[in-house]
Amino acid sequence: MVFIIVGTQWGDEGKGKIIDLLTDRVDMVIRYQGGDNAGHTVRVGGEEIILHLIPSGILHAEKCCVIGSGVVINPKALQDEIEFLKKKGIQVDGRLYISQNAHLIMPYHVRFDVMREESEGKGGIGTTRRGIGPTYADKADRVGIRVVDLLDKDDLKERLNRNLLEKNSIFKNAYGQEGFDPSQIEKDFLVYTGLMGKYATDTSVLVNQAIDEGKTVLFEGAQGTLLDVDYGTYPYVTSSNPIAGGACIGAGVGPTKIDAVLGVTKAYTTRVGNGPFPTEMCQYHSEEVRIKGREYGATTGRPRRCGWFDTVAVRYAIRLNGLKALIITKLDVLNDLETILVCTGYQYKGELITEFPQSLKILRECTPVYEEIPGWKQEIAHIREYAQLPSKAKYYLERIKKLLQIDIAVVSVGPERDQSIILDEGLLP
Repeated sequence: MVFIIVGTQWGDEGKGKIIDLLTDRVDMVIRYQGGDNAGHTVRVGGEEIILHLIPSGILHAEKCCVIGSGVVINPKALQDEIEFLKKKGIQVDGRLYISQNAHLIMPYHVRFDVMREESEGKGGIGTTRRGIGPTYADKADRVGIRVVDLLDKDDLKERLNRNLLEKNSIFKNAYGQEGFDPSQIEKDFLVYTGLMGKYATDTSVLVNQAIDEGKTVLFEGAQGTLLDVDYGTYPYVTSSNPIAGGACIGAGVGPTKIDAVLGVTKAYTTRVGNGPFPTEMCQYHSEEVRIKGREYGATTGRPRRCGWFDTVAVRYAIRLNGLKALIITKLDVLNDLETILVCTGYQYKGELITEFPQSLKILRECTPVYEEIPGWKQEIAHIREYAQLPSKAKYYLERIKKLLQIDIAVVSVGPERDQSIILDEGLLP
């Protein structure tokens, strides 16, 4: 069986915990896009572990983990993450594989990212300033440097010299700054040759072989549907395709190999950085939810904007990803609310909108149509059976299910691995 896990909102839905929860059921976990701008948080036995590049499945012994060609890699960040895991006593060697075709984040990519954001001021997109976008831009412009290029010293030198002729000219003429010395970058990056050579392989062969052998494979997406570069709230998006279709491209697997797609969604909505957010809460409720849900970026530490559950946005994600079922996270964060709002549509110039609009102007100017649902006002983090949930919590879930016309497979009621309620085993790997 082959499953894809995607985020249905603006990222930060709790995919790390869900991947960790499901890894016991699978043989291989593949990360297919994004870079170290993503942070998947897993909490086990009171200890919090944040992974930025390596799939969350690495925390489970003997599971094979793959970083696909759709991921962009900062070698220093990868090295730090591997060393961090090894210090935790987690075996990485023989279990981690990296695509030879994955592109590398170079120092000039990071500088471009920082300078562009700074030049835009408050009008910036709100990137993590880690060079992700410029790296994907070079990939599309066919001047990127891949893992396989790092393994060939002569090839690396040639590519750096060619690239920096243009890059250094831009730094000097557009930003008034000195450029980079290609020989110094070459020297710095050749340090990672041994690291990359140890884990690099043709991961498309590896993944397809596992599927053909009947193994259970799980694709792990980063960010969320509404941050997709093609279908998200452009330009306030990431630079890759977090949606399910991106898994095939980012891992080198044909779409006929995929059996099901599961979507992870919070019981409310959050967003980091700029961009339209129709259901954003008032400051009082936003702060209450932010504190209770620890809504701060795992990568940047930035406070997340908090909003009510948006069925228009999630319905859009269901369609784009072809979802089989939803996994609801952070239901417990809503424990203390007297009344919970659910957005069922948008009003724009007297017209009711039930499909997610592509126009940012409409998203900014529309007014959400809310349905009020009574809160359950009691602790649920200890509950492990659906029947034991408060009746009002069950009503909230059933109402979401009915509005979205999709089954719910799992409900998370806390950050720990075991704080999960499985509603339907048949929907899971």
